[in-house]
Amino acid sequence: MPPAHARRHRPPSVSAVLPAYNEEAVVAETLRRTHAALAALELPGFEVIVVDDGSTDQTRARSEEIASELPGVKVVSHRKNRGYGAALRTGFEAAASAAIFVMDSDGQFDPSDLRLLLDHWSPKTVVCGCRVERRDPLIRRLNHWTFFRLVEAAYGPTARDTNCGFKLFPRAIGQGLGFDGALVSTELLVRARIKGFEIVDIPVPHYRRLTGRPTGARPAVVVRAFGELWRLRRELRRQQPAQPATEAPAWHAAQPSRTP
Repeated sequence: MPPAHARRHRPPSVSAVLPAYNEEAVVAETLRRTHAALAALELPGFEVIVVDDGSTDQTRARSEEIASELPGVKVVSHRKNRGYGAALRTGFEAAASAAIFVMDSDGQFDPSDLRLLLDHWSPKTVVCGCRVERRDPLIRRLNHWTFFRLVEAAYGPTARDTNCGFKLFPRAIGQGLGFDGALVSTELLVRARIKGFEIVDIPVPHYRRLTGRPTGARPAVVVRAFGELWRLRRELRRQQPAQPATEAPAWHAAQPSRTP
């Protein structure tokens, strides 16, 4: 059971949003583990939403099997593949809880590590996981490093690991986003910063993918991300006066939590 002082500062309810594309080999186990982790935290309310982004394998069928077994598990599906950002946006719109917990469904995170983020929850904070040792192929890490140097140049600091698929934030921050590709994480953080939210980084373990194929390094995904990067910059310039890139946001990195 979580200590009483930790329970007092937790959100009244949490919606876990798990985007999934061709993850038939791991999605069922990921959903079971996520449901068990949320139940163990003794939150007043929770739900698990898996968004099947037009998978061509049995991801949707495996997810629906789990939804029929476990209360609070919901499956939302796209008829065709629309992109990581579109899957997240669909999940955010379907969420009914006060807080949204985002976790990729590929098995590279442990859902029980949500407790590390919950310790820093507040209604005015976006809590971002920061992968302690990223377990991805070199090409993905190089793409990530290059792309987010451009993000920092364009928008200033956001988070240490902007695209980490392990975040906790108030539901309102996930509403009204506009991008279907990988830039959705940048958009979420930039808009949160503009609205005065604090951005907190929390180190979390990251595990090697044991099955399936990542899609983040595909040329089409990378090209789309660069296009969305400049589109977001234009939109923000139209909506408000540009902020100096050197202006620091409300942002800090928390020390790693010590676990037994």
